[in-house]
Amino acid sequence: EVKLKSETFHGITGRGVILYCGIGAFSLATPIATTQLAAHIPSLVHSSISPSAAGCGWVQWWRHNRLLQAEGAAPRRCVAPGWAPLRTMAPDKSHLMSKMDQLILLSSASGSPDDDSLVLSRMSSPEPGMYNGSLQHLQRLPPLEQPHDNEVYNPSAGWVARKHHLTKQQLWDRIVAEARVDAASEPALATFLHSVLLSHSSLEVAMSFLLANKLADDKLLGSVQVMSLFQEAYAADHSLIKAAMADLNAVLDRDPACSKFSQCLLYFKGFQAIQCYRVTHWLWRTGRKPLAHAIQSKISEIFAVDIHPAAELGRGVMLDHATGIVIGETAVVGDNVSMLHHVSLGGSGTGTGTRHPHVGHGVLLGAGVTVLGPVTVGAGSKVGAGSVVVTSLPAHCVAVGVPANIVKRNINKEPVREMDQCTDFIPDYVI
Repeated sequence: EVKLKSETFHGITGRGVILYCGIGAFSLATPIATTQLAAHIPSLVHSSISPSAAGCGWVQWWRHNRLLQAEGAAPRRCVAPGWAPLRTMAPDKSHLMSKMDQLILLSSASGSPDDDSLVLSRMSSPEPGMYNGSLQHLQRLPPLEQPHDNEVYNPSAGWVARKHHLTKQQLWDRIVAEARVDAASEPALATFLHSVLLSHSSLEVAMSFLLANKLADDKLLGSVQVMSLFQEAYAADHSLIKAAMADLNAVLDRDPACSKFSQCLLYFKGFQAIQCYRVTHWLWRTGRKPLAHAIQSKISEIFAVDIHPAAELGRGVMLDHATGIVIGETAVVGDNVSMLHHVSLGGSGTGTGTRHPHVGHGVLLGAGVTVLGPVTVGAGSKVGAGSVVVTSLPAHCVAVGVPANIVKRNINKEPVREMDQCTDFIPDYVI
């Protein structure tokens, strides 16, 4: 909710700003550029907002786009006398007054009122791990370290953290910094980014909030219930967040369309679907199968990705585009596996034993690949788009066709490292 209010200061009429925070409202009368508010208002009122609480977490701001001129007087800037809480039933926020006054004074300092870097360059952030400095500085985050060409790395041998991968705290700090840059450069996203990322203290909490709001249902589970469930899972099993970090790094390493961790976390439904699956798998292992089924149904509905809670997925898994991916109950997927859209790991038969495929470490499954029955796709193999696999494939081979035929064996490269889906499908002819 955003309201505009007129005030009169020293004979000059100005248009102020009211910030409605869900649990408190404040009046501010000063011309502050949109990006200044976008970058700093969330952090200023951070301590008073709980995005997970009902009705809270949305901080709106409005820009006073010009100074109104007194009739016959030369234009001059409003002198803001400070700010005060409006009459409201919300808790008193007077402890934030000094920070807001600092913002007002900085905006009234020398320089253009539309100089978005003014406050950004002079006001330190109250939150740890966040980048300070001008907007121009924020837009030049240090580039992520790239993998070394001479690095010995074998995805088909299982997951290992690589030299350029960040620690958990470094990863979270980087995500926060990226979100602050986006909030400053695109004010339309500032409220969303603050609610989903900047108001949270850790990757686990942010993911719980984000995924809970994706899966919330008025009839099944509300967002607060789902968020509590995800936080319970992350607290009980630390391997879940380690797997999420591995999945994030996998996307950054293999998908050239992804340039930022925050981009993957916020907008890549393949990554989000896997993290939701991991919680349902935790529920399944702890005996809460009805709830696991219920949430899995919502995952399929929201993300168009159907992964049975009993299936086993390794770390560093990337579902590229993800739409239409199906993984059955007894399927096993190793570490460092990459799948494109419309991949199916389907079952065969009506027995109670293993009915679904076993996919080894470092396998690349192209778009539309179907693997049926209790067959094995060996580690480091590559299956071409549209293929149907009904027999087991050895490690480090290339297969294509309907049904899939092996066209190359003992390849000496790692398919998921190169993500090449066009070469190697010409058969090796022996004369």
